[in-house]
Amino acid sequence: MNIVAAAEALWAQHTIHLDPEPQGERHGVVNASADGEALSFVAVGDSMIAGCGVEDQSEGFTPAMASVFSDMLDRPVDWRAVGKLGATMRRVRYRLLPQVDDHADLMVLCAGSNDLMARRTIAQWCDDLSASLDLAKDRADHVVVFSAAQLYRSPSLGKSLRHVIEGMTDEQTQASREICERYGVRFLDMTHEDVHADRDRFYAHDRFHPSVYGYQCMAERVGQLLGGWMTSEL
Repeated sequence: MNIVAAAEALWAQHTIHLDPEPQGERHGVVNASADGEALSFVAVGDSMIAGCGVEDQSEGFTPAMASVFSDMLDRPVDWRAVGKLGATMRRVRYRLLPQVDDHADLMVLCAGSNDLMARRTIAQWCDDLSASLDLAKDRADHVVVFSAAQLYRSPSLGKSLRHVIEGMTDEQTQASREICERYGVRFLDMTHEDVHADRDRFYAHDRFHPSVYGYQCMAERVGQLLGGWMTSEL
């Protein structure tokens, strides 16, 4: 990391005040009156799964995805969010995945940004992601891994730091793609998808996490990317 980026990282560490995890239930059923058996869906990961950036859990990323999946499959979706602000993939591995007791039809693993900010090595990332996939595949019929979010677009970070983070994210994303191919699980490269992260209203009050609008944009794009696969497999 160059001197300017390092200075920007130090400044961000002392000036950014992240939105807390919102209140509300971290589980629910979408479209409960629809025909068919409910799809059991659990998302495990970082602050996006914890819903940081919105006022209530019902407005977060996981229920937004559940709603999109329900519309797409025309069936109820029973969702659960197991997330923690600041979680790395290591925390997912050791703390969060063990909390998933009930077997799910579909599990999403969503982490990576905090690993980048903590400057964890690619070797550490690969070890934790591989171990997490071993655990996840024992807890769900289908597993989907998301790449890190578009941290390099965050308006709360300096230009040089964003550039460095973008390169680190690309490296992490490629490693994740290769691991997921070996494990036979689907990988979504959300780092490079158009989720309108360049728009001001994408971000919440902290200018770091997505807003209600941001989470909805992301959920809709996830639905578009997984649509064909989900309708044939689930």
